[in-house]
Amino acid sequence: MPQREDFTDLLKSLIRQPAVVGAEHSFFRVLQRELEERGAKVTWYEGLLVAQGNRPSSAFFSAHIDRHGLICTGPNEFQYAAFVAGNRSDLLGNSVSEKLMMKIVDRFKAVEVMAYEPWSGAYRGKGVITNAYVCEFRNNLIFEVEGLEHLVAGTPVAFSDRLSLKDDLLSGQLDNVLTAAYLVHLYGLGFQGTAFFTAQEESGSSWRFLLEWFRRFGGATDRLVVVDTSPYPDRESADQQDVILRRRDANAAFNPETTDRLEQLCLELGISYGFKDAYIEEKNLQAAKLGKEAQSIGSTEMGRIIAASNGFVQGTTLQIPTTGYHTMEESASMKSCDAFVRLLLRLGKVDIPASQTDKTTDKP
Repeated sequence: MPQREDFTDLLKSLIRQPAVVGAEHSFFRVLQRELEERGAKVTWYEGLLVAQGNRPSSAFFSAHIDRHGLICTGPNEFQYAAFVAGNRSDLLGNSVSEKLMMKIVDRFKAVEVMAYEPWSGAYRGKGVITNAYVCEFRNNLIFEVEGLEHLVAGTPVAFSDRLSLKDDLLSGQLDNVLTAAYLVHLYGLGFQGTAFFTAQEESGSSWRFLLEWFRRFGGATDRLVVVDTSPYPDRESADQQDVILRRRDANAAFNPETTDRLEQLCLELGISYGFKDAYIEEKNLQAAKLGKEAQSIGSTEMGRIIAASNGFVQGTTLQIPTTGYHTMEESASMKSCDAFVRLLLRLGKVDIPASQTDKTTDKP
């Protein structure tokens, strides 16, 4: 299955490259090389890498490339990078990341980390997390790390990671290198449209970089498709569908025509799908009956840019269901990944010879 093997080789390489939120420059350099090797024209802006083929207006995809990690904020002091990078200015309590932060604080103990120079990616040392806790005074996750006592403030520290493929599951710190890697892979399959790779999504800032590009060069659109992963509490609930769609998030309603078109493609290709907003709303109805707290329907790059642009930039989302969100063991099924790339190929107007198509992607 050449498509799948080529993709997993790419993902194995990218997942080892650090891209801590707020310190993504070195990862952009890696992406630029991979994209240009696949024939894309690449332009670099502040917080944004834009790849384009010969028909740049044929499709618009966007994936954020930042991942969670730490920032050294003082002598042997480390804080959760997303809150430092965003100064909490965009973190309003409506994102899944904020809710999960409190729940996953105990999962970081004994996790290996590596420090790097943010522009070049040069290695600055390795360490291991010995403790993590929520500081009530700074309202942030504070980490105690052994082995990185020499770092100066401002140095990013990434979670050391490698891709695992076992029992037809991809596992690692997948959010969001997984779907970003698929956009790179798409150019190798002949995609000629435009793909955006944004920084600082985990701190709520990526929409600014993307909106600036559309205002400067692209004009209004209702065809932007933002790709990402989507968390589920267990494998059983994640496997109820191959891909995740949305009609809205906590910020805005998505473009109904683009969402309906994506749903129709799922039906045509025999791909099972679920609407995440409907899933959460149903869970909240059940929680209300039991007197439990409702959960947020989530905050996405798509919703943020629609709300901030007053509809100038619109579109919808396409997501891969995962478990173990924002941990080193986040997992996605290959069945979902195969369905995801089939949809990208159709949305991106890519025709590939049957001889190059995996058996898994030929199934209706």
